[in-house]
Amino acid sequence: MSDPTRPPPPRIISIANQKGGVGKTTTAINLGAALAEEGHNVLLVDLDPQGNASTGLGIAPEDREYTTYDLILEECDLRNVVRQTNVEGLLIAPSTTDLSSADIEMMSIEKRSFLLHDALRQPAIDEFDLDFILIDCPPSLSLLTINAMVASDSVLIPLQSEFFALEGLSQLMLTVREVRQSANPHLRIEGVLLTMYDGRNNLSQQVETDARNTLGGLVYETVVPRNVRVSEAPSYALPVIKYDPVSKGATAYRALAQEVVEKIELATS
Repeated sequence: MSDPTRPPPPRIISIANQKGGVGKTTTAINLGAALAEEGHNVLLVDLDPQGNASTGLGIAPEDREYTTYDLILEECDLRNVVRQTNVEGLLIAPSTTDLSSADIEMMSIEKRSFLLHDALRQPAIDEFDLDFILIDCPPSLSLLTINAMVASDSVLIPLQSEFFALEGLSQLMLTVREVRQSANPHLRIEGVLLTMYDGRNNLSQQVETDARNTLGGLVYETVVPRNVRVSEAPSYALPVIKYDPVSKGATAYRALAQEVVEKIELATS
């Protein structure tokens, strides 16, 4: 039975695609920042051993004393792991390359698929008064990604506007279905986001047409354009909406945040 004295739980969204270079971490950082800008309290969980989301939000490697590795495998207190970023309202649980061995270490644990699920449901989570938890998954369908899906309400899939973009999607959808059947019956697809879109390019237009014809309403109306400001922002440890607030990339991620919130409100009303 749920505790009526506890605040409502945050919405947990995994940002996943087993293909690298599709704008997954960029989306995690900028969607988180855009939701925070709208007044939501957001925690970004960096589950990628590369730690790019942590670096992109200004958390230097030497400042990551406790990480998502400790959270998952050492049962570390969430309060020791979570760090403030340089964006008000946006917190991060950082990662390091230590996480690259996590898949092997988890294999000997009986409830290995539920480690992140349990870590994000510590009583300490209430202290952060979160509205959203975004999980930046590694670029693989690994045990870490399974942990993210088991812990989540939904999965947001960035899809690069390029040839073969839709081919890898079927395996990801199959994994979501398997997780739904075995461990998390409430998991659903939050939406599919077209990234690195170039409206002047016939291929981008064709990928969008194919995606919308195949996936229908799962594809967000918002598309993220190929934008140099989005690419530059991480080198300044800033999301693009802080680096260049009026850029096309910043405008797109603000629109995505609004669309995400509106879809959730519509589904829960």
